[in-house]
Amino acid sequence: MMSGVTVLSSSGISGGTGIRSVSALRVTACLAIAVFALAGGYQAAPISRTLRVLTYNIHHGEGTDGILDLSRQAEIVKSVQPDLVALQEVDQGTERTGGVNQLHELARLTGMYAQFGKAMDYSGGSYGVAVLSRWPVVSTRNDPLPAFPDREPRTALTALVRVDAAGPLLQFTSTHLDQGRDEGNRLAQVSHLNALPVREGTQEILAGDMNSRPDTEVMKVLETLWTNATTADPSLSPAADGRPRFRGDYILVRPTHCWRVIESNVLDDRVASDHRPVFVVLEWTATCITVRHP
Repeated sequence: MMSGVTVLSSSGISGGTGIRSVSALRVTACLAIAVFALAGGYQAAPISRTLRVLTYNIHHGEGTDGILDLSRQAEIVKSVQPDLVALQEVDQGTERTGGVNQLHELARLTGMYAQFGKAMDYSGGSYGVAVLSRWPVVSTRNDPLPAFPDREPRTALTALVRVDAAGPLLQFTSTHLDQGRDEGNRLAQVSHLNALPVREGTQEILAGDMNSRPDTEVMKVLETLWTNATTADPSLSPAADGRPRFRGDYILVRPTHCWRVIESNVLDDRVASDHRPVFVVLEWTATCITVRHP
């Protein structure tokens, strides 16, 4: 895989004359089917497929042990062989991470295509979200999210991806919502996400760090238009003082009838980042897959 920053039956008839006659009939039948197909009278039976999706807040590569190590995060990503990955808290050329282009490095380590969505200037470089994809990205759109003046800017990066060379188009968005105690900022941000434009005929996946528990008003607003595919418990181990901690990382899909959740879990790594990656396997239903023909 290349990385880049900017995937019959047979007949028992014997005998010379008989074989020639059957061959002639087969050729005639094939020509007739071809003409029928070209005339629009035949359509191949739709085939469903699965997608492996991961969302991971990488905490600018820093683990809970205070060590900066993108390679161990890349190994975690590769361990589930994802098709699409939404990343949050990605540094690009910042002083705090030694000037490293983190997305370029992750693309190299995982062998995936990569796109960055800048949320703000930070520490001599940029900070934001990103997308990794098994397939080349057709186009991207970076949408700043509404934010109160005293809050850190947030954004939503949407990548349009064609699944396989002649496969369907998919709209995949990575985002990171505000983490303040007042959920008013997050409510404005999810309302903005719900209103983002959708390319006609494409299905969507929204993934990221929503900084919200499942029962919050923020998630209720999102779930008016999206289906939460993250059925696994998003909770973390208790804090040092014994209080429960919750991490609001989710993968959502729409329209609902196009998707079925095959698997959902939280990867059991508590060191590489202060967040654990969330992984789902989705079945993309046959009726919603439109294949591009030459």
